[in-house]
Amino acid sequence: MTFANFTTPIKNSIPWPTMAVSDGSKKGGFPLFPGNKGFFRTQRSFLPDLTVTNVASPSPPVAPPPLTTPTERSETTGDRQHPAWTSIPQERWEGELHVQGRIPSWLKGTYLRNGPGLWHIGDYNFRHLFDGYATLVKLQFDNGRLVAGHRQVESQAYRAAKKNQKLCYREFSEVPKTDNFLAYVGELANLFSGASLTDNANTGVVKLGDGRVVCLTETQKGSIVIDPNTLETLGRFDYSDTLGGLIHSAHPIVTDEEFLTLLPDLINPGYLVARMEAGSNERKVIGRVNCRGGPAPGWVHSFPVTEHYVIVPEMPLRYCAQNLLRAEPTPLYKFEWHPKSKAFIHVMCRTSGKIVTSVEVPLFVTFHFINAYEEEDEDGRVRGIIADCCEHNSDTAILDRLRLQNLRSFIGQDVLPDARVGRFRIPLDGSEYGTLEAALEADEHGRGMDMCSINPNYLGKKYRYAYACGAKRPCNFPNTLTKLDFVEKKAKNWYEEGAVPSEPFFVARPGATEEDDGVVVSIVSGRNGEGYALLLDGSSFEEIARAKFPYALPYGLHGCWVPS
Repeated sequence: MTFANFTTPIKNSIPWPTMAVSDGSKKGGFPLFPGNKGFFRTQRSFLPDLTVTNVASPSPPVAPPPLTTPTERSETTGDRQHPAWTSIPQERWEGELHVQGRIPSWLKGTYLRNGPGLWHIGDYNFRHLFDGYATLVKLQFDNGRLVAGHRQVESQAYRAAKKNQKLCYREFSEVPKTDNFLAYVGELANLFSGASLTDNANTGVVKLGDGRVVCLTETQKGSIVIDPNTLETLGRFDYSDTLGGLIHSAHPIVTDEEFLTLLPDLINPGYLVARMEAGSNERKVIGRVNCRGGPAPGWVHSFPVTEHYVIVPEMPLRYCAQNLLRAEPTPLYKFEWHPKSKAFIHVMCRTSGKIVTSVEVPLFVTFHFINAYEEEDEDGRVRGIIADCCEHNSDTAILDRLRLQNLRSFIGQDVLPDARVGRFRIPLDGSEYGTLEAALEADEHGRGMDMCSINPNYLGKKYRYAYACGAKRPCNFPNTLTKLDFVEKKAKNWYEEGAVPSEPFFVARPGATEEDDGVVVSIVSGRNGEGYALLLDGSSFEEIARAKFPYALPYGLHGCWVPS
């Protein structure tokens, strides 16, 4: 694979066994930061290339030592040794797994899952689920066989931490410690330029239309290209445009033709909607949305689209510059809750960039939108938009409940905040208000809801099924895999006591005509220290196969599918 002109190679500073390397060097620039005025520009160091020619032994090694470090064990209680919340003990592994059950012969390709897998550096333990250094896990399916593996993403933040045995960049809730006031002032200057923000791409992974695979997080610099076969870090994905900015939506809309993203404007509150064609690194602005309330844009971790429109949410959980500057995190971290600023949904035409409507909606809190589609009247005219999301009942408590201390100290009490499938109805008749209601009774999925996927062939279209993580209570974190049926308004749930499954990812069977004809893939952290890949039938939602890893696995976030 060649990524010339697309990436700048990143050097590996960690010695690994069973690999040969060859060094070279390349150079690349870095886009301007806020406002594109030329005030701030960063220049990364130019690092030698790394080519890995032998990445793993062909068979699973002896299981590694227990995950929990002595420090983690001494500072936590209750469920402290659950592998979901402990650091992965080795930087890389690959081997074939023994399969119990049967993998469909048509399932050929690689499921990639990204997420925080290392929550400590040296003797220091991170505080929040979103802080950990990115760990990629792969499940490679071919003719009923399964080869699995994992590898750390070699971000600049990860390499620096390993080298210096301390935090060197600002993570979600972590700030590097400074020795004196002058050092703190210097660190603030680096924050404004973007230099001190992390590139720890621990949130998602997407396959672009030209085949490149990119790990992402909410900082634009945290866009890193990886090899989906070896999981090797190939280099930073550099946007070749001059749009600037420090942050973007962690979840772009990606198809074989395009890449759509939102760029929050923290100076003049609003959002740029940008599009990048497959094979390009240049984003082009479709249009701009001005915020209707509050001192800053609402957090846009994700957003939905329909066939003709981009749906831009303006949540009252808004970015907060003051919180960003703090050396210690507040309960809402980089955000601030502004209920008086109200909440809005904006609808933009994907072709012209014009705002079709902007309506006030009830207050809401969501990380993840599920899907959206256009409602038509009897004459085929679009009368409104339906947009579904995992909605936390406008309760911001979920952010602080994701602190690792809370996750590790579960003692059987039901402390997971309630959540539902929130369904927005956005009229296109000039009305000023939209509605928000539950798409089905929340008890169907245990009043827990997040980490969702759909059949990708139904993106932006009317759909019936979604797959997500729900809850079997008591719990402190979503612990079921759930199939949602929006027609019957019912849910089917997979549950195994003590297990913590990650996002259920739907892979459609080639040639399928039914929406749920396929398999659902998840990676599960078991209570007793095991980790395994799980396959469920997309229609019946019954288990059809599982394959145990030779070591435990921490919890992961989002994934993608790379066909053979």
